[in-house]
Amino acid sequence: MTHPICQAIYKATPADFIVTENLAIEHTCDGEHLWLYITKVNLNTAYVARLLADWAGVPVRDVGYSGLKDRHAITHQWFSIRLPTKAVPSTPFSEFIKPHLHNGESAEIIKQAWHSRKLGRGTHKSNHFTITLRAITGDKSAIDDRLNQIKTSGVPNYFGEQRFGNDGKNTEKAKQFFDKILASPKPYRPNKKTAERDSLLISTARSVLFNAMLDARVADGSWQTALDGDVFNLNGTGSIFVADIDDDIHARLNSGDIHPTAPLYGTGTPKHSNDVARLYDTVLSRDDFAVFCQGLHKIDAKISYRPLRLLVRLLTWRWVDDASLVLDFELPKGAFATVVLSAVVDELILHSHHDAPKA
Repeated sequence: MTHPICQAIYKATPADFIVTENLAIEHTCDGEHLWLYITKVNLNTAYVARLLADWAGVPVRDVGYSGLKDRHAITHQWFSIRLPTKAVPSTPFSEFIKPHLHNGESAEIIKQAWHSRKLGRGTHKSNHFTITLRAITGDKSAIDDRLNQIKTSGVPNYFGEQRFGNDGKNTEKAKQFFDKILASPKPYRPNKKTAERDSLLISTARSVLFNAMLDARVADGSWQTALDGDVFNLNGTGSIFVADIDDDIHARLNSGDIHPTAPLYGTGTPKHSNDVARLYDTVLSRDDFAVFCQGLHKIDAKISYRPLRLLVRLLTWRWVDDASLVLDFELPKGAFATVVLSAVVDELILHSHHDAPKA
Protein backbone atom coordinates (compact mmCIF):
# COMPACT_ATOMS: atom_id res chain seq x y z
CA MET A 1 0.00 0.00 0.00
CA THR A 2 1.39 3.40 -0.96
CA HIS A 3 1.81 6.12 1.62
CA PRO A 4 -0.58 9.05 1.92
CA ILE A 5 0.67 12.08 0.09
CA CYS A 6 -0.13 15.39 1.73
CA GLN A 7 -1.39 17.44 4.64
CA ALA A 8 -4.90 18.74 5.20
CA ILE A 9 -7.01 20.46 7.84
CA TYR A 10 -10.35 18.94 8.80
CA LYS A 11 -13.25 20.18 10.92
CA ALA A 12 -12.43 23.83 10.22
CA THR A 13 -16.18 24.39 10.67
CA PRO A 14 -19.00 22.03 11.74
CA ALA A 15 -20.26 22.04 8.15
CA ASP A 16 -16.94 20.52 7.08
CA PHE A 17 -17.85 17.26 8.85
CA ILE A 18 -21.43 16.10 8.30
CA VAL A 19 -22.58 12.69 9.56
CA THR A 20 -25.94 11.10 8.76
CA GLU A 21 -26.91 7.92 10.56
CA ASN A 22 -28.54 5.26 8.37
CA LEU A 23 -31.06 3.39 10.49
CA ALA A 24 -33.60 1.29 8.62
CA ILE A 25 -36.55 0.69 10.93
CA GLU A 26 -40.33 0.86 10.68
CA HIS A 27 -41.82 2.53 13.73
CA THR A 28 -44.86 0.85 15.27
CA CYS A 29 -46.48 4.28 15.88
CA ASP A 30 -47.51 3.11 19.33
CA GLY A 31 -45.72 2.04 22.50
CA GLU A 32 -44.03 4.08 25.22
CA HIS A 33 -40.80 5.08 23.46
CA LEU A 34 -40.72 8.42 21.67
CA TRP A 35 -38.10 8.32 18.91
CA LEU A 36 -36.61 11.67 17.92
CA TYR A 37 -34.53 12.40 14.83
CA ILE A 38 -32.20 15.19 15.89
CA THR A 39 -29.76 17.42 14.06
CA LYS A 40 -27.05 18.54 16.44
CA VAL A 41 -24.14 20.93 15.96
CA ASN A 42 -20.99 20.99 18.12
CA LEU A 43 -22.55 18.66 20.70
CA ASN A 44 -21.62 15.09 21.49
CA THR A 45 -24.19 12.32 21.62
CA ALA A 46 -23.97 11.55 25.34
CA TYR A 47 -24.50 15.21 26.26
CA VAL A 48 -27.61 15.45 24.07
CA ALA A 49 -28.89 12.26 25.72
CA ARG A 50 -28.52 13.89 29.14
CA LEU A 51 -30.30 17.02 27.91
CA LEU A 52 -33.16 14.87 26.61
CA ALA A 53 -33.40 13.08 29.96
CA ASP A 54 -33.56 16.40 31.82
CA TRP A 55 -36.13 17.77 29.36
CA ALA A 56 -38.39 14.72 29.76
CA GLY A 57 -37.76 14.30 33.50
CA VAL A 58 -36.57 10.71 33.13
CA PRO A 59 -33.36 8.89 34.10
CA VAL A 60 -30.68 9.04 31.42
CA ARG A 61 -30.87 5.24 31.20
CA ASP A 62 -34.33 5.71 29.64
CA VAL A 63 -32.78 7.58 26.71
CA GLY A 64 -31.49 5.43 23.87
CA TYR A 65 -29.21 6.05 20.90
CA SER A 66 -27.50 3.75 18.44
CA GLY A 67 -24.02 5.21 18.13
CA LEU A 68 -21.73 7.96 19.34
CA LYS A 69 -21.31 10.71 16.77
CA ASP A 70 -18.64 13.40 16.53
CA ARG A 71 -19.01 16.55 18.58
CA HIS A 72 -17.35 19.07 16.26
CA ALA A 73 -19.66 18.35 13.36
CA ILE A 74 -23.19 18.55 12.05
CA THR A 75 -24.75 15.17 12.78
CA HIS A 76 -28.17 13.67 12.14
CA GLN A 77 -29.19 10.75 14.36
CA TRP A 78 -32.05 9.08 16.22
CA PHE A 79 -32.64 9.09 19.97
CA SER A 80 -35.45 7.51 21.98
CA ILE A 81 -37.04 8.45 25.32
CA ARG A 82 -39.15 6.13 27.44
CA LEU A 83 -42.36 7.96 28.32
CA PRO A 84 -44.81 5.47 29.89
CA THR A 85 -47.56 8.11 30.15
CA LYS A 86 -46.82 9.51 26.68
CA ALA A 87 -46.62 12.93 28.31
CA VAL A 88 -44.41 14.92 25.95
CA PRO A 89 -42.97 18.03 27.65
CA SER A 90 -44.87 21.21 26.82
CA THR A 91 -41.66 23.25 26.50
CA PRO A 92 -40.06 22.72 23.09
CA PHE A 93 -36.73 20.93 23.39
CA SER A 94 -34.94 23.69 21.49
CA GLU A 95 -36.15 26.24 24.06
CA PHE A 96 -35.38 24.03 27.07
CA ILE A 97 -31.73 23.54 26.12
CA LYS A 98 -30.86 27.17 25.34
CA PRO A 99 -29.44 27.88 28.84
CA HIS A 100 -27.21 24.80 28.51
CA LEU A 101 -25.60 25.71 25.20
CA HIS A 102 -22.66 27.86 24.18
CA ASN A 103 -22.20 29.87 21.01
CA GLY A 104 -22.31 27.67 17.92
CA GLU A 105 -24.01 24.73 19.68
CA SER A 106 -27.51 23.57 18.79
CA ALA A 107 -29.83 20.57 18.72
CA GLU A 108 -33.13 20.46 16.86
CA ILE A 109 -35.80 17.76 16.65
CA ILE A 110 -36.50 17.20 12.94
CA LYS A 111 -39.11 14.44 13.21
CA GLN A 112 -40.51 12.02 15.76
CA ALA A 113 -42.43 8.75 16.03
CA TRP A 114 -43.68 6.44 18.75
CA HIS A 115 -42.25 2.94 18.91
CA SER A 116 -42.63 -0.15 21.06
CA ARG A 117 -38.92 -0.47 21.86
CA LYS A 118 -36.02 1.59 23.10
CA LEU A 119 -33.35 2.43 20.53
CA GLY A 120 -30.47 0.07 21.28
CA ARG A 121 -26.76 0.54 20.73
CA GLY A 122 -25.49 -0.64 17.37
CA THR A 123 -28.92 -0.61 15.72
CA HIS A 124 -27.83 1.52 12.77
CA LYS A 125 -26.35 -0.11 9.69
CA SER A 126 -24.02 2.61 8.50
CA ASN A 127 -23.12 6.29 8.54
CA HIS A 128 -22.87 8.63 5.58
CA PHE A 129 -20.17 11.29 5.65
CA THR A 130 -19.70 14.54 3.77
CA ILE A 131 -16.28 15.87 4.72
CA THR A 132 -14.38 18.90 3.49
CA LEU A 133 -10.60 18.93 3.71
CA ARG A 134 -8.97 22.37 3.57
CA ALA A 135 -5.50 23.87 3.15
CA ILE A 136 -4.40 20.75 1.29
CA THR A 137 -0.77 20.46 0.30
CA GLY A 138 0.06 17.94 -2.37
CA ASP A 139 -0.41 17.13 -6.02
CA LYS A 140 -4.09 16.97 -7.01
CA SER A 141 -3.64 14.20 -9.57
CA ALA A 142 -1.73 12.09 -7.06
CA ILE A 143 -4.52 12.59 -4.53
CA ASP A 144 -7.08 11.55 -7.14
CA ASP A 145 -5.03 8.42 -7.84
CA ARG A 146 -4.95 7.61 -4.13
CA LEU A 147 -8.71 8.06 -3.82
CA ASN A 148 -9.26 5.80 -6.80
CA GLN A 149 -7.14 3.16 -5.09
CA ILE A 150 -9.18 3.53 -1.89
CA LYS A 151 -12.39 3.21 -3.90
CA THR A 152 -11.13 -0.05 -5.37
CA SER A 153 -9.20 -1.62 -2.48
CA GLY A 154 -10.43 -0.02 0.73
CA VAL A 155 -8.21 0.91 3.68
CA PRO A 156 -6.85 -0.86 6.77
CA ASN A 157 -9.72 -1.01 9.27
CA TYR A 158 -8.02 0.68 12.21
CA PHE A 159 -9.83 1.99 15.24
CA GLY A 160 -9.61 5.77 14.90
CA GLU A 161 -8.07 8.23 17.30
CA GLN A 162 -11.51 9.06 18.76
CA ARG A 163 -11.50 5.63 20.44
CA PHE A 164 -8.43 6.60 22.45
CA GLY A 165 -9.62 9.99 23.73
CA ASN A 166 -7.95 13.38 23.71
CA ASP A 167 -4.20 12.91 23.25
CA GLY A 168 -4.69 9.15 23.74
CA LYS A 169 -5.61 9.59 27.40
CA ASN A 170 -8.11 6.72 27.35
CA THR A 171 -5.24 4.28 26.79
CA GLU A 172 -3.56 5.33 30.02
CA LYS A 173 -6.92 5.27 31.82
CA ALA A 174 -7.48 1.73 30.53
CA LYS A 175 -4.10 0.66 31.93
CA GLN A 176 -4.99 2.12 35.32
CA PHE A 177 -8.41 0.44 35.18
CA PHE A 178 -6.91 -2.99 34.54
CA ASP A 179 -4.05 -2.47 37.01
CA LYS A 180 -6.67 -1.95 39.71
CA ILE A 181 -8.64 -5.02 38.65
CA LEU A 182 -5.54 -7.21 38.56
CA ALA A 183 -4.38 -5.95 41.96
CA SER A 184 -7.68 -6.93 43.58
CA PRO A 185 -8.13 -10.51 44.82
CA LYS A 186 -11.84 -10.23 44.05
CA PRO A 187 -13.42 -11.12 40.71
CA TYR A 188 -14.50 -8.22 38.53
CA ARG A 189 -18.14 -7.26 38.91
CA PRO A 190 -19.58 -4.51 36.71
CA ASN A 191 -20.91 -1.49 38.60
CA LYS A 192 -24.02 0.18 37.19
CA LYS A 193 -22.69 3.61 38.08
CA THR A 194 -19.46 3.11 36.15
CA ALA A 195 -20.69 0.67 33.48
CA GLU A 196 -20.44 3.13 30.60
CA ARG A 197 -16.94 4.26 31.60
CA ASP A 198 -15.79 0.68 32.14
CA SER A 199 -17.14 -0.37 28.75
CA LEU A 200 -15.24 2.47 27.08
CA LEU A 201 -11.95 1.50 28.76
CA ILE A 202 -12.42 -2.18 27.94
CA SER A 203 -13.06 -1.24 24.30
CA THR A 204 -9.99 0.99 24.34
CA ALA A 205 -7.77 -1.89 25.47
CA ARG A 206 -9.11 -4.23 22.81
CA SER A 207 -8.71 -1.52 20.18
CA VAL A 208 -5.05 -0.97 21.11
CA LEU A 209 -4.37 -4.69 20.69
CA PHE A 210 -6.32 -4.94 17.44
CA ASN A 211 -4.52 -1.95 15.91
CA ALA A 212 -1.16 -3.49 16.81
CA MET A 213 -2.09 -6.76 15.10
CA LEU A 214 -3.33 -4.84 12.06
CA ASP A 215 -0.04 -2.90 12.05
CA ALA A 216 1.76 -6.23 11.67
CA ARG A 217 -0.46 -7.24 8.74
CA VAL A 218 0.05 -3.87 7.05
CA ALA A 219 3.81 -4.16 7.58
CA ASP A 220 3.99 -7.56 5.85
CA GLY A 221 1.46 -6.57 3.18
CA SER A 222 -1.13 -9.17 4.17
CA TRP A 223 -3.98 -6.98 5.48
CA GLN A 224 -6.11 -7.75 2.44
CA THR A 225 -4.77 -11.19 1.54
CA ALA A 226 -4.98 -14.63 3.14
CA LEU A 227 -2.44 -16.16 5.52
CA ASP A 228 -2.46 -19.74 6.74
CA GLY A 229 -4.74 -19.86 9.77
CA ASP A 230 -6.83 -16.79 8.94
CA VAL A 231 -10.40 -16.26 10.08
CA PHE A 232 -12.51 -14.62 7.37
CA ASN A 233 -15.37 -12.14 7.68
CA LEU A 234 -18.24 -11.98 5.22
CA ASN A 235 -18.41 -8.38 4.02
CA GLY A 236 -21.15 -6.29 5.59
CA THR A 237 -22.01 -8.86 8.25
CA GLY A 238 -20.78 -10.14 11.58
CA SER A 239 -20.36 -13.64 10.15
CA ILE A 240 -16.94 -15.29 10.33
CA PHE A 241 -15.58 -18.62 9.12
CA VAL A 242 -12.37 -20.56 8.66
CA ALA A 243 -11.44 -22.21 5.39
CA ASP A 244 -8.55 -23.68 3.50
CA ILE A 245 -6.91 -21.10 1.28
CA ASP A 246 -7.71 -21.94 -2.32
CA ASP A 247 -8.57 -20.15 -5.56
CA ASP A 248 -12.11 -19.48 -4.36
CA ILE A 249 -10.88 -17.75 -1.19
CA HIS A 250 -8.43 -15.66 -3.21
CA ALA A 251 -11.18 -14.69 -5.65
CA ARG A 252 -13.56 -13.72 -2.84
CA LEU A 253 -10.85 -11.63 -1.17
CA ASN A 254 -10.05 -9.89 -4.45
CA SER A 255 -13.73 -9.09 -5.05
CA GLY A 256 -14.25 -7.72 -1.53
CA ASP A 257 -16.77 -10.43 -0.64
CA ILE A 258 -14.69 -11.50 2.37
CA HIS A 259 -11.88 -10.05 4.49
CA PRO A 260 -9.16 -11.43 6.76
CA THR A 261 -9.62 -10.58 10.44
CA ALA A 262 -7.83 -10.08 13.72
CA PRO A 263 -9.31 -10.80 17.13
CA LEU A 264 -10.81 -8.38 19.56
CA TYR A 265 -8.85 -10.00 22.36
CA GLY A 266 -10.65 -11.99 25.02
CA THR A 267 -11.42 -15.38 26.50
CA GLY A 268 -12.66 -18.39 24.60
CA THR A 269 -11.02 -20.66 22.05
CA PRO A 270 -9.42 -18.63 19.24
CA LYS A 271 -10.47 -19.58 15.74
CA HIS A 272 -7.25 -18.33 14.14
CA SER A 273 -4.29 -20.72 13.97
CA ASN A 274 -0.94 -21.59 12.38
CA ASP A 275 0.95 -18.65 10.80
CA VAL A 276 -1.67 -16.12 11.85
CA ALA A 277 -1.65 -17.32 15.46
CA ARG A 278 2.13 -17.12 15.60
CA LEU A 279 2.11 -13.59 14.17
CA TYR A 280 -0.58 -12.32 16.54
CA ASP A 281 0.98 -14.06 19.56
CA THR A 282 4.27 -12.29 18.80
CA VAL A 283 2.49 -8.93 18.69
CA LEU A 284 0.60 -9.57 21.92
CA SER A 285 3.73 -10.67 23.77
CA ARG A 286 4.88 -7.06 24.11
CA ASP A 287 5.47 -6.15 27.76
CA ASP A 288 3.19 -3.10 27.61
CA PHE A 289 0.29 -5.28 26.40
CA ALA A 290 0.42 -7.68 29.36
CA VAL A 291 -1.88 -5.58 31.56
CA PHE A 292 -4.51 -5.52 28.81
CA CYS A 293 -4.32 -9.24 28.00
CA GLN A 294 -4.35 -10.32 31.64
CA GLY A 295 -7.07 -7.82 32.52
CA LEU A 296 -9.33 -8.88 29.66
CA HIS A 297 -8.96 -12.49 30.80
CA LYS A 298 -9.85 -11.61 34.39
CA ILE A 299 -13.04 -9.79 33.41
CA ASP A 300 -13.88 -12.64 31.00
CA ALA A 301 -14.28 -10.46 27.90
CA LYS A 302 -15.20 -12.85 25.10
CA ILE A 303 -13.08 -13.03 21.98
CA SER A 304 -14.60 -11.79 18.73
CA TYR A 305 -13.24 -10.85 15.32
CA ARG A 306 -13.03 -7.64 13.29
CA PRO A 307 -12.17 -7.37 9.58
CA LEU A 308 -8.73 -6.02 8.74
CA ARG A 309 -10.02 -4.29 5.62
CA LEU A 310 -12.58 -1.50 5.39
CA LEU A 311 -14.37 -1.00 2.08
CA VAL A 312 -15.43 2.60 1.51
CA ARG A 313 -18.86 2.57 -0.11
CA LEU A 314 -20.27 5.18 -2.48
CA LEU A 315 -17.02 7.14 -2.47
CA THR A 316 -17.09 10.31 -4.56
CA TRP A 317 -15.07 13.50 -4.37
CA ARG A 318 -14.84 16.94 -5.94
CA TRP A 319 -12.31 19.73 -5.77
CA VAL A 320 -13.81 23.04 -4.65
CA ASP A 321 -10.53 24.76 -5.41
CA ASP A 322 -6.86 23.75 -5.55
CA ALA A 323 -6.67 23.39 -1.76
CA SER A 324 -10.20 22.23 -0.80
CA LEU A 325 -11.64 18.77 -1.38
CA VAL A 326 -15.14 17.47 -0.55
CA LEU A 327 -15.49 13.73 0.07
CA ASP A 328 -18.74 11.76 0.22
CA PHE A 329 -18.78 8.15 1.40
CA GLU A 330 -20.55 5.59 3.54
CA LEU A 331 -19.04 3.37 6.24
CA PRO A 332 -20.49 0.48 8.24
CA LYS A 333 -21.09 0.98 11.94
CA GLY A 334 -17.92 0.65 13.98
CA ALA A 335 -15.73 2.16 11.25
CA PHE A 336 -13.97 5.50 11.55
CA ALA A 337 -14.04 8.25 8.93
CA THR A 338 -10.72 9.63 10.19
CA VAL A 339 -9.10 6.34 9.20
CA VAL A 340 -10.20 6.95 5.62
CA LEU A 341 -8.93 10.53 5.75
CA SER A 342 -5.59 9.39 7.16
CA ALA A 343 -5.20 7.06 4.20
CA VAL A 344 -5.49 10.07 1.88
CA VAL A 345 -3.15 12.49 3.66
CA ASP A 346 0.18 12.17 5.45
CA GLU A 347 -0.85 14.49 8.24
CA LEU A 348 -4.49 15.04 9.13
CA ILE A 349 -4.65 18.25 11.17
CA LEU A 350 -7.61 18.90 13.46
CA HIS A 351 -8.55 22.58 13.40
CA SER A 352 -7.06 24.17 16.50
CA HIS A 353 -10.02 26.22 17.76
CA HIS A 354 -11.67 23.26 19.51
CA ASP A 355 -12.06 23.29 23.26
CA ALA A 356 -12.37 20.32 25.58
CA PRO A 357 -15.34 18.11 24.74
CA LYS A 358 -18.39 17.88 26.98
CA ALA A 359 -18.42 14.55 28.73
